[in-house]
Amino acid sequence: MSQTGSWQDFRAIDVIRKKRDGGELSRGEIEGLINAYTRGDVPDYQVSAWLMAVVLRGMTRPETAALTDAMLRSGEVLDLSALSARKVDKHSTGGVGDKTSLVLAPLVAAAGVAVPMISGRGLGHTGGTLDKLEAIPGFNVNLQVTEFRRVLQTCGCAMIGQTAEIAPADRKLYALRDVTGTVESPYLICASIMSKKLAEGIDALVLDVKTGSGAFMKNERDAAFLAELMVETGERMGKQVIALITDMDQPLGKMIGNSLEVVECVEILRGGGPDDLRELCLDLAAWMLYLAGAARTVEEGKEKSAQLISSGKALDKFRQMIEMQGGDARAADESSIAKMKVLPCAKSSVDVVTGRSGYVSSMQCEQIGTACVILGGGRERKEDSVDPSVGIVLYKKVGDRVLANEPLATIYYNAEARAERARQLIGESYDIADAAPQTIRPLVHRIIGKAGEKN
Repeated sequence: MSQTGSWQDFRAIDVIRKKRDGGELSRGEIEGLINAYTRGDVPDYQVSAWLMAVVLRGMTRPETAALTDAMLRSGEVLDLSALSARKVDKHSTGGVGDKTSLVLAPLVAAAGVAVPMISGRGLGHTGGTLDKLEAIPGFNVNLQVTEFRRVLQTCGCAMIGQTAEIAPADRKLYALRDVTGTVESPYLICASIMSKKLAEGIDALVLDVKTGSGAFMKNERDAAFLAELMVETGERMGKQVIALITDMDQPLGKMIGNSLEVVECVEILRGGGPDDLRELCLDLAAWMLYLAGAARTVEEGKEKSAQLISSGKALDKFRQMIEMQGGDARAADESSIAKMKVLPCAKSSVDVVTGRSGYVSSMQCEQIGTACVILGGGRERKEDSVDPSVGIVLYKKVGDRVLANEPLATIYYNAEARAERARQLIGESYDIADAAPQTIRPLVHRIIGKAGEKN
């Protein structure tokens, strides 16, 4: 291949060898490989070899940006220039009970910012935004692009899944990575996430990068590296990007499971809800408003977000979005399990109790997420359907006092055998100690901004 890397003289074997030997690929070489693979001109086995070379050799920052751009431009990039408002989105790397998107989209839209949100489904032990939205009867996450624009223009926010036209290279590459042991590469993760998000036509992006026992990045150093990579890649492509490294050593909020998490989001939008979930929503919303220019400082953005909740404007926006996307707007009135009439609720429930008194010293967060999957709230296999009605409500979290035979959680289930497996797993995930933990990790560990600046 020539020095300029033109596609006319592209050969996949040259690109594979160059990366295998630790060389830096040109933009043209990366574009040539991605475009050829998307068209079906390069076989899976050659791209698998290249992916493994990337895992073993890594990528430079320019290579990562070029890969992101090639994947982004493999399909349609939404043109939202007709919207006068600034376009800002948020992306989370996934966790247990992480439901902030359902709060943030209407909350930030209520401030006059456009929030075009293309989301995903649950992956492994982590929940997915689309699965939560589909717990609302009638809610359509498969809008055509023209309808997506119309909802966004009228409502200020819209939440859909990835369409066939958006980043098709990512869909092909992800399926291949999943079966070739190449999912974990931070460079490939960065390109996958950023190509989909930048295809939304946004001006700015807030990243919530999780770390801890319930996150994919369990080591904070790895989470920070990925965050810096995504921030720099976004900046190279002309976008404002900020990343918050946030805690996932225990579930976020108290409710886990698709229908239950919608209830907890309504509770937050009504001014209540668990402290940790409310605080993280306000922190993320504050950064979104700041990057959009709707607040002069992050602190002002936080205050403005709190006012939009207390005034009821954020909840009104949530109701409007549900209605415009075909859902039953009465779901926005269901802020507790006792009020659930529209949202599906499981037939049976059982408590998880502990046999000793003490304090919750730690939680195996991933196990709790897995318990929800076992109940049917997630997918154990790709082809599994999700039961939106099942889930878990936590009463005790790290630092809380526990009395013997006091409930730690309640399981909502439809199948007895699944409930028993989940009950055992949740019980084992709690560590009870005689004394309260001396320190509890903060919810936001640090913030990574422009050019890797840390706060």
